[in-house]
Amino acid sequence: MPMHMPAPDPADALLQTYTESGGINYLDAAAMLPSRPAIEGACADLMSLMFPGFHGESLVLSSDLPDVTRSRIKSLHARMKPEIAKCFGSTDVADEQAEEILCWFTSQLAPVRQVLWTDIDAAYEGDPAAKSYEEVIVSYPAVVAITTQRMAHLLYERQVPLIPRLMTEWAHSRTGIDIHPGAKIGAHFFIDHGTGVVIGETCEIGAHVKLYHGVTLGARSFHKDEHGMIKKGGKRHPTVEDWVTIYPGSTVLGGETVIGARSTLGGNVFLVNSVPPDSLGFYVEKQLQIRSKIGRHDAKSVREVFRV
Repeated sequence: MPMHMPAPDPADALLQTYTESGGINYLDAAAMLPSRPAIEGACADLMSLMFPGFHGESLVLSSDLPDVTRSRIKSLHARMKPEIAKCFGSTDVADEQAEEILCWFTSQLAPVRQVLWTDIDAAYEGDPAAKSYEEVIVSYPAVVAITTQRMAHLLYERQVPLIPRLMTEWAHSRTGIDIHPGAKIGAHFFIDHGTGVVIGETCEIGAHVKLYHGVTLGARSFHKDEHGMIKKGGKRHPTVEDWVTIYPGSTVLGGETVIGARSTLGGNVFLVNSVPPDSLGFYVEKQLQIRSKIGRHDAKSVREVFRV
């Protein structure tokens, strides 16, 4: 009868790949990497702080709100401090650094909330289907994505590793809207519908900008070093100036690409070059047209161009 070799032990095989393939084991990860569940819990805490009573937590009387708010900030601080400390090495110095960052971060929550209310207003004013501010806050996915990104951006600016990206990926998984924490976004920002929107790390977006679903603000190409490896950093994503509207499915690429103020891009436009202010970008028989919007303020003509 044929002799059968014993099957290799699967644990031994995996353990070998951990050293040969540069893997990390669980204990190292637990000590060095922030906990994803903890960060996701912090995101939920932050949503409650920004919009108390709107996200399933127990409703409170107005007279209770000061104590509840202080309690929530204290809980957020306790949840996030060890995770931030991990990012800096979990030493006494890292603990002090995490404490300083968190104290600054919580001090910025009130100013962020003031900007968020401009976003809520932009959604309400910009969507005829919105019946109330409450509807916008409770049901619009863009509110979750934009709120989370604005808070993650604070930590990104303080050069906190990993955690800002975990925060925006939490929002991405819930909404289908992918906004990198590095993107700089002005007030009165609205993403209508939202599914499939991608906004890259080095995007700069002005005030009163409106995007529709499927819009990509991405990189055109990547510079490589002498070894063929992609160089990190640098301005790779577009700049979108104030009062710009970009309709569904449009793609704008490149760090040098600027969409001038008050411009409108129609659906499915693919753009890798800058357009001047007051431009109207659309396709005529598959050819992209860029025209001045000055003198074209008749709403009917715009609807005819975009066939909406």
